[in-house]
Amino acid sequence: MKLARREFLRFSAGAVALSLSARLARAQTYPTGPVRIVVGFPAGGAVDIAARVISPWLSEKLGQPVIVENHPGESGNLATRAVVNAPPDGSTLLLCGVVNTINTTLFQSLDFNFTRDIAPVAGISRVPLVVEVHPSVAARTVPEFLALAKANPGQLKVAYAGRGTPQHLGIELFKMMAGVDLMLVPYLGSAPALADLLNGQVQAMFDPIPSSIAHIRSGKLIPLAVTSPARSEALPNVPTMNDFVPGYEAGSWYGIGAPRDTPDSVIARINTEVNAGLGDPKIKARLAELGATAIPGTSAEFGRFIASETERFMRVIRAAKITPE
Repeated sequence: MKLARREFLRFSAGAVALSLSARLARAQTYPTGPVRIVVGFPAGGAVDIAARVISPWLSEKLGQPVIVENHPGESGNLATRAVVNAPPDGSTLLLCGVVNTINTTLFQSLDFNFTRDIAPVAGISRVPLVVEVHPSVAARTVPEFLALAKANPGQLKVAYAGRGTPQHLGIELFKMMAGVDLMLVPYLGSAPALADLLNGQVQAMFDPIPSSIAHIRSGKLIPLAVTSPARSEALPNVPTMNDFVPGYEAGSWYGIGAPRDTPDSVIARINTEVNAGLGDPKIKARLAELGATAIPGTSAEFGRFIASETERFMRVIRAAKITPE
């Protein structure tokens, strides 16, 4: 009996060691084939651009093709689901962002949990919004805009690109923190919203810098503030909203996630290469062109950032009683 027990323990220990050795070997040889970065939005958009900024660098450093695949649908949930159900071997990654942290609260019946089912790998970049007004609006600074809004509650028309978007949540957060009442005007995307702002049909907009910067530089729109913690290199003379509404921060961010149970060593390899890429002068210059800033760090730091963003937007969504369209 004692012999049988010793044989069983020896066999069990050997099986565990073999399993660990196999996982370590897979991690050391990663990747053995092409790697996919799945994007939940159409090609050419901000999320897609973030993936295509980093994918060539990863292809070179990993020694395998890194392919960007667009799976638009369900506000990004279709792509997230595809990665959640993919093998946890590092061959399928998710280009994740603020929309994932919003969707966690916005959609009540998802068949996955982003925080639980997607492992944080690496942050890529943060893109602030620019708070801008039509030249006809009698405000050239945030204090003037706040004074105008408080003198005309519910009258200033602020355009936004769809319910539950980062722009929408950014405006709702601003309303809460600044204590103002604005008339929110929804559109099917940033382009039609921006067109009506340029025509003076609406008075203001919270818009990603890349799509508005040409109109700002031409004088067709007046920038009041950016929504990042620090000033944007793309608009260095524009103050931050945090200067006037302490603690305010909004906008989009992008990073890479993987299916849970992906080996730690694989995650560490991708994280190391992404961070190295973010320090490359060409990638830094490209991000600056887009009005973005790099957000390097460990996978654990990225995970804490995701948790913080999820909690922050949960409070906004519940306080503003936002529901999916």
